[in-house]
Amino acid sequence: MPQRLLVPLFQRPYVWSEEAQWQPLWDDIRRLVERRIDGDQNATHFLGAVVLQQQANHVGALAVRTVIDGQQRLTTLQLLLDAVHGQFENRGFDGLARQIADLVENAEHFREQPEDRYKVWPTNRDRGAFNEVMSAANPVDYSALGVTDSRMIKAHRYFSSVVGEWLDTDDAAHRASHLAVVITGQLQLVAIELQYDEDAQEIFETLNARGTPLTPADLIKNFVFQRLDASPDATELAYRNNWAEFETPFWEQDVQTGRVTYSRSSLFLNQWLIATTFENVAAREVFSQFKRFVIEGDVQMTELLPRIREAADKYGDMVRKAADRTSPLSRLELFVYRTGNLESEIVKPLLIWLDAPAQVDVPVGQVHKTLDVVESWLVRRALVRAKSQGTNNLLVDFLGHLNEQPHATIGDAAEEYFARQTGPVSFWPDDAEVRRELSSLQIYRRLRRGRLRMILEAAEDHARGWTGTNPKHEQPVIREVCTVEHVMPQDWRKHWSNGVSPEQETERDRLVQTLGNLTLITQSLNSQVSNGPWLGDKGKRAGLNANTSLLITRAIVDGSPESWTEVDIQRRTEALISSILEIWPVPNGHVTASAQHVERARSRVEVADLVRAGLVPVGTTLHARPASHAGKTCMVSDDGRLFIDDVPYMTLSGAARAVTGSQSEAGWWFWLTQANGDRSMVDVRREYLEGFEDVTDSVVEEEEED
Repeated sequence: MPQRLLVPLFQRPYVWSEEAQWQPLWDDIRRLVERRIDGDQNATHFLGAVVLQQQANHVGALAVRTVIDGQQRLTTLQLLLDAVHGQFENRGFDGLARQIADLVENAEHFREQPEDRYKVWPTNRDRGAFNEVMSAANPVDYSALGVTDSRMIKAHRYFSSVVGEWLDTDDAAHRASHLAVVITGQLQLVAIELQYDEDAQEIFETLNARGTPLTPADLIKNFVFQRLDASPDATELAYRNNWAEFETPFWEQDVQTGRVTYSRSSLFLNQWLIATTFENVAAREVFSQFKRFVIEGDVQMTELLPRIREAADKYGDMVRKAADRTSPLSRLELFVYRTGNLESEIVKPLLIWLDAPAQVDVPVGQVHKTLDVVESWLVRRALVRAKSQGTNNLLVDFLGHLNEQPHATIGDAAEEYFARQTGPVSFWPDDAEVRRELSSLQIYRRLRRGRLRMILEAAEDHARGWTGTNPKHEQPVIREVCTVEHVMPQDWRKHWSNGVSPEQETERDRLVQTLGNLTLITQSLNSQVSNGPWLGDKGKRAGLNANTSLLITRAIVDGSPESWTEVDIQRRTEALISSILEIWPVPNGHVTASAQHVERARSRVEVADLVRAGLVPVGTTLHARPASHAGKTCMVSDDGRLFIDDVPYMTLSGAARAVTGSQSEAGWWFWLTQANGDRSMVDVRREYLEGFEDVTDSVVEEEEED
């Protein structure tokens, strides 16, 4: 329809970002297209509601509506559509490109003003960037655009990149045709249209009132009991027996998964659906997918409700027991505790599937082996800081693979499955890679504290003999009570600087954050001995000796009566790494492909890598590129941290956000190595990565020779 949707001047500027909105939107669309390719022709995706108000204008003029609510959504859709249009044009799919163009631009004979070209016209602050990127010739050279730091341009560049990457296959034309159908006909919006004389503000406030939204669990409950063909008394009984438990505090508690928080009941129903259908169901789509599962499978509610309740009872039992800090845990409960500290809800469908009646004949040893394998895979990947994006798809594929294996050997099948994975989002790090990473990793700064505590707790249980079936100690470690403490203090210069040369200071600052210098103690003891000297009646060694029974801490006290030095830290680091490799083993002879080492090095560059390579000297001052932040600087420390007014930031983006106050900044682009220069940290990173080219070539040659 020829029209112009005008965002009023008083509306806020465009604020959506990649992490919170662009990526989830593209993931939803991509999933919908792939379902259509797989044969599901009628699936749709609901994008929400927009409120538009008609504007009076003369007969024959272009219809104009003011966007009262939904401008972020509408603007993002226009940027997405234009990016798709560009990718279609670049590949010669002209017919499909014209279909998309009709959703972005009005025909020339409807244009009286230049802005009539676009169907959505943003607020005044964003119009320059919007017009520039939407009118740029294909393929768009984003670096040549005048306002390169605009969110509008970043969004367009993001969508163009991910769509182009998705289309870069041998069946690009086939994919493009399905993508065109989805974005022109299978995305749904509710449009609420107001007459020009209606009170838009009152309606806006009503729509955005602080009510409690319906959760997926609420929607599923309504759907299930509407379809339950039973008398009122029988329906009430079914509710009490099978659903009322979901409306208790335990199940209504909010649980965070990734960037989003859901009620535990909604999250469970999502995970149960994945375990039942072996499809990757996004939490935002759980109700629509549940409805599809019931209708297409002709599932009877009288059979379904008891199945869900039985799975929920087992699920709730293992979650509650895993939260017990003192009791010995079963293998399943320990798995839940450890993966919970890894913040990995994506493994719950596996646990639901393993506990289902259909798997009742799976040998206990094979269940335990499956858990051992998955836990090792998750922990090792966390320790080497491998990519996590995309692992949910892999685990759904893994679950479907297990479902096809003989029950007597599912643990063996799990081990074989992960051992053959080689991609950046799927590989299982071998012993050499874990040891190489942990030997020098400043793990206290690089690993989340809950994960680090769990690793040290596991090392303590291993020392106590609680790894296997015949523990030597009376009880396992008390979980989630101790804090992670530095043996040699971070502020070691107060009491530990005797005999330390200036050359040793940098090395000591690095080693103090590594694995071998960390242990577990109570918070009160931590406060007492934190920065004290090693020796003396009130020293750290005396405090640890008198107040801890933890074996990993006692080994420090007993093994270092006179001093705790860099050599001790390195020796203990190697010992703890050996324990970690035993706690979370890989199959004998398992080796991660060398090419994957190179790929991960290329994708995970940090400022500390550039410092170690000598490309960024310690003390370098970096300068903000944007003219609006001219004069803002940060200083590079020896460990790769960025200091602004004595406040440290772990990443370039974090330092950039501190300067701009924005929630999304491309830090590698933001910082320049010289004031008013043109060499950014992107250029330095590129120079660093060029050193991997020869490595990559040699790896390929060796593989070809083999």
